[in-house]
Amino acid sequence: MPVQRGLGSASRARYSPGMPATASVIPNAAPFLRWAGGKRWLLRHLTPWLANFEVNDYHEPFLGAGSVFFGIRPKGTSYLSDLNSDLIETYQQVKDDPKAVADRLLLHPNEQDHYYTIRSHRPSDPTDRAARFIYLNHTSFNGIYRVNLKGQYNVPFGNRTSLKPPTEADLGTVSTQLQAAVLNAHDFKVALQRVRTADLVFLDPPYTVAHNTNGFVKYNQKLFSFDDQRALRKSISHIKQKGAYYILTNAAHQSIRDLFGSEDQQVELSRRSSVAGNLASRGRATELMYTNIPLS
Repeated sequence: MPVQRGLGSASRARYSPGMPATASVIPNAAPFLRWAGGKRWLLRHLTPWLANFEVNDYHEPFLGAGSVFFGIRPKGTSYLSDLNSDLIETYQQVKDDPKAVADRLLLHPNEQDHYYTIRSHRPSDPTDRAARFIYLNHTSFNGIYRVNLKGQYNVPFGNRTSLKPPTEADLGTVSTQLQAAVLNAHDFKVALQRVRTADLVFLDPPYTVAHNTNGFVKYNQKLFSFDDQRALRKSISHIKQKGAYYILTNAAHQSIRDLFGSEDQQVELSRRSSVAGNLASRGRATELMYTNIPLS
């Protein structure tokens, strides 16, 4: 019988964006999850705004893989939240005991039968649930998070031959950066009530409109509706009234331009699209960034 190699047997490359941070040196920690719509590509575009820019606390209410949080490594307290309670539980377990999560992750081989067995079973232990979440995330199709009407994860096996799962050392550095973070499974409107003067808020909502090659994004058993986009616009007004700063990324679509207007700086950014299942259909996509941070 062949020996099964666990998921954690692969090595993981470090990510060093090499950009000035809001407060710190180049980070040691890197995102440990794959995430459709992740924002690693955005970090280099933030340099003109965040170079030598000091803030108090940091807020990220649509956490996902946390690429911007890990990339800029903010000082002060970081308030990280997401409506996805399984995601937040995974972050909490990595923060509290990264070795235990890494040890459980080693038990999961990159095999189709094992994948579907684990996908169909939700462990009672939170450490096991965290390892399961990371395992499914790295071995699923395209790093998509999707659930059915019963709230059950239903993304198919990805048949990936090249994996870069987080090692114990990776999760350890993640845990170190998370020590100054407060994690909550909150709606963004609740999460943003904590914002105070001179804080920085990074907003990366699920995109509501079909634009370029992105299409609709399902998010934790519900669609982030255009009414949610309107509520987000109101939240941004409250952020500015408090004397805080924000960065928003959103779909490059006329409805978004009309909603968020030209009151603050608007930047159109191009990125590689990697959401489509057919490699041939992948290309470039355009997104918008809004911010009230003065250009340095």
